[in-house]
Amino acid sequence: MPENGTVLVTGATGTTGSRVVAALARAGRPVRAASRAARPVGGAEPVAFDWYDPATHDAALDGTEAVYLVPPVGASDPGEVMLPFLDRARRAGVRRAVLLSSSLVESGGPATGPVHEALPGVFGEWAVLRPSWFMQNLTGQHPHAEGIRDEGAIVTATGNGRIGFIDADDIAAVAARALADPEPPNTDWILTGPEALSYDDIARTVSEVTGREVRHRPVSGRELRERYAREMPDAWAAFLADLDQRIAEGVEDRVTDAVARVTGRPPRSFAEHARTYATL
Repeated sequence: MPENGTVLVTGATGTTGSRVVAALARAGRPVRAASRAARPVGGAEPVAFDWYDPATHDAALDGTEAVYLVPPVGASDPGEVMLPFLDRARRAGVRRAVLLSSSLVESGGPATGPVHEALPGVFGEWAVLRPSWFMQNLTGQHPHAEGIRDEGAIVTATGNGRIGFIDADDIAAVAARALADPEPPNTDWILTGPEALSYDDIARTVSEVTGREVRHRPVSGRELRERYAREMPDAWAAFLADLDQRIAEGVEDRVTDAVARVTGRPPRSFAEHARTYATL
């Protein structure tokens, strides 16, 4: 990919998208920040973009050589809108695509699995990022973070299961390299932080850093689903509750060295992250 090729970042106002925009801008890459409101992000060129409105797609893709794909939030079948967009992007001249997926979603699996599976056949240059759970879930705008702030509790169905929590800044650093490096990755990476932690570990660290008692309250998968269903569609609530139960079975109890291999530096620990966001 040419060093001056324009990169389109979808979800540019979101947790990873905003950070990818910033990382690419720091590296001097031309960046187009795509969002429904076409809001300026970090000095990048803003452009209106809505996954569900194909009329916004051509202008966003015009002159673009690489694209960061953030699935539409809450979509149970992201491929329904993303797969047609991939073909449109290829016809528009996009050479490289980097997909944000999930550590528990394999190629051809549910959710973003069909998009992952399709990428190598559509683009000659591609990568799939499969991060574990975001540290920002505990400090940003997320039910867990809200539970910490409002109730001093993290409610999950994970039991003693452990997760390789990762900072979104590290995800963005990998994404920026995948989008801008001259040699295409043409692979998928499972991205984690430096250690696997249970929510009991998380609660203990947050308590130590903030000086405020926070506890982990384990519940059944059914109770968690009902809790989520108050705020979101039932199918999405069921999907999230199922992920928690898989964590309880140990499927996320792992760490990888992908962040260090791609970026040349180790990923941030949760303790470091918590100290940074202690007042938030």
